[in-house]
Amino acid sequence: MVKIIETPIDPACVYNSICSAFSGSVLFHYAVVKKQAGSGKSTVSIEYGAQKDSIAELEGIARELERRWKLEDVLLIRRTGRLDVGDIISLVAASSPSSEEAFEACRFGVSQIKKMSTITKVEIFADMTQPHEMENV
Repeated sequence: MVKIIETPIDPACVYNSICSAFSGSVLFHYAVVKKQAGSGKSTVSIEYGAQKDSIAELEGIARELERRWKLEDVLLIRRTGRLDVGDIISLVAASSPSSEEAFEACRFGVSQIKKMSTITKVEIFADMTQPHEMENV
């Protein structure tokens, strides 16, 4: 399952969203907005936007995870809108009979979500009056 949402991701609720009846391992990775995002400047918030084909790009990532690893289920969630430091940006979850399969799939999913070309990002720094636009995540 894939979702793009504007509301906060609730870690307590997502476990019930992934099938785990036959899994020995259910792995969740949450990406969060950090105070210093590579530029060395202090980040206040980040504005994320999704283009029309963002769901299709997420679905492609999910299909690739299911093709490469023996998984029971995959859950990918991407937030849009203005996110403050500490807010959850995205979730990659994988359930599998094998912990190794779940970890590898999750690691790959995280790397692919970070490369999404259909998500835009505008970072707002503490020392700036204007946001800093970035082409994609």
